[in-house]
Amino acid sequence: MAWLVSALGVALLAWCGALAFYWILQERFIFLRFDTALRYRYRFGGRYQQCWLDRPDGARLHALWFKARDPRGVILYFHGHSGNLKRWGRGASRFVALGHDVLMPDPRGYGKSTGRISERALIDDAVAWHDWLADHVRPERITLYGRSLGSALATPIAANRRVRMLLLETPFNNLIDVCWSQLPLFPYRWILRYPFRNEEAIRGVQCPVRIFHGTNDPMVPLSCALKLYAAVPGHVDREAIIVEGAHHNDLWRFPRFREALRDSLK
Repeated sequence: MAWLVSALGVALLAWCGALAFYWILQERFIFLRFDTALRYRYRFGGRYQQCWLDRPDGARLHALWFKARDPRGVILYFHGHSGNLKRWGRGASRFVALGHDVLMPDPRGYGKSTGRISERALIDDAVAWHDWLADHVRPERITLYGRSLGSALATPIAANRRVRMLLLETPFNNLIDVCWSQLPLFPYRWILRYPFRNEEAIRGVQCPVRIFHGTNDPMVPLSCALKLYAAVPGHVDREAIIVEGAHHNDLWRFPRFREALRDSLK
């Protein structure tokens, strides 16, 4: 019996150590950031310009504005948790080909953007980018696009600003459920400093909503996207486009996704 008590004690001690390790380093797991030298010159085809936004706390944010000919509107695109505009900017041409400008910011701490990260700061920055863009184009021409973690930045804007549409690719209802699906080991509801409760924010959305998700997504389970869809107010024009066989990073390969996206942007 003594050996069992000792084994349980060791297991509990190991669990507490792992919990403390996650508590301290969770930001490194959630935000896979890579910086970019200020003098770095991007190598994308087509027309684009660099944009800057200064924040009250001293952070300086950076974005790229990709230009279409005779644009139908502008997509404010919030990318996923890994990489920066050197990676994500390559996808802007897909939207430009569909007749839309794309304003794509790097969150603070990513690429050329600076500043200390917090959930509140990231959301406030996203709203600031919308307001900056709304000074340049009519708000009804702005479509919000949130990709994975970017859904947690696009959704609060749609709940608090007038926009044309909210498009969410591989989104989640909250980061607590996503973490639990990946590692059902810790009490994330109490230790996660970045819960990103999209299901609460989306209850305030009034614009049309489109959610795109794959059935085989290993990072954000389809169930998380469906819970988010269920939280959209019933009177809102909403649709969930479920792509059979798609994973987290390959929706663009599937004709169903491309056709649904094209129809949405019309």
